[in-house]
Amino acid sequence: MNITLATLAVYLDGTLVGGGADSLVAGIAGMDAVSEGEVTFVLNERLLEEAEASPALAIIAPTSIESAKKPLIQVNDPRAAFSRALSFFDWRRPPLPGIHPTAIVAQSAAIHAHAHIGPMAVIGEGVVIGAGSIVYPHAVIGNHVEIGKDSVVYAHATIYPRCTIGDRVAIHSGAVIGADGFGYNSGAAGWEKIPHLGTVTIEDDVEIGANTTVDRATTGETIIAKGAKIDNLVMIAHNVKVGPRSIIVGQVGIAGSSVLESDIMVGGQAGISDHRHIGAGAIVAGRSGVSRDVAPGVMVSGYPAQPHLDELKYEAALRKVPKLLDTIKKLEKRIEALEKKAECDVAEVEKV
Repeated sequence: MNITLATLAVYLDGTLVGGGADSLVAGIAGMDAVSEGEVTFVLNERLLEEAEASPALAIIAPTSIESAKKPLIQVNDPRAAFSRALSFFDWRRPPLPGIHPTAIVAQSAAIHAHAHIGPMAVIGEGVVIGAGSIVYPHAVIGNHVEIGKDSVVYAHATIYPRCTIGDRVAIHSGAVIGADGFGYNSGAAGWEKIPHLGTVTIEDDVEIGANTTVDRATTGETIIAKGAKIDNLVMIAHNVKVGPRSIIVGQVGIAGSSVLESDIMVGGQAGISDHRHIGAGAIVAGRSGVSRDVAPGVMVSGYPAQPHLDELKYEAALRKVPKLLDTIKKLEKRIEALEKKAECDVAEVEKV
């Protein structure tokens, strides 16, 4: 894809400084991977020297950097500009609309003429798939699932029956939407399964990572609200509510009926126990174990999770324990020696 440096600057709403306007841009890459003819980016002046020494043709930089040894594209937000440039050079293109002849599509399914169904995909009874949506090979869409416009279900993803997927949703390979929640009663014959007759609703602009699972509700809905972004290998249990624009990083586990309000961030490998309420804007640090509700806007960390500053104090104190133990052992020896000396002194006095 041919584009000049000057045209790229206009595309990024930036200002080209330092010449090279007619140079052709071969691509875009981070500083650790940039090749000759490609453009890279820096977030601040501290990284400029490294970018200047790289093979990069030019550097996307904040407006605070006024000159460099290479041409600059000055922008207000280098990270956002870099992301936009990546989109321009994205080699991935959506497949053309149509249904592949090897796909298995129920007669009652309503597939928009501008949707794409890939090889060996399975589309169940009563399924509705909107315009521009893509179902890649070997994906399985259960009966009476609704998928909105411009959504993507990648290869080998599975959506169980009666789930609802909004517009511009991405469900990556291996994800499972709508499996039964983990619910059992203890009976005379052992564990008796609780039927899960609810559903999963995934609202618009959600992304769900590879091998992530979102369980269906016992009754009612498990909800992933608009704009939420969920990483790979995340477990979301039955009747959980994930609020708008929330971010959930890899290997997080959220137990049943917990509610995450809007704009929450949950770090990798964190766990949230059942029936917890996480307030809007809260942050759960990676590897935390949340066993109590979290107030809005609070950052928690540790196990069990507590306010982050308290956890830092606790960790700092914990690191002092080995030294304190050594001190205690020395004091014990000194006390023992003093006690023995005192006993000797008493014995001497008694002799007199």
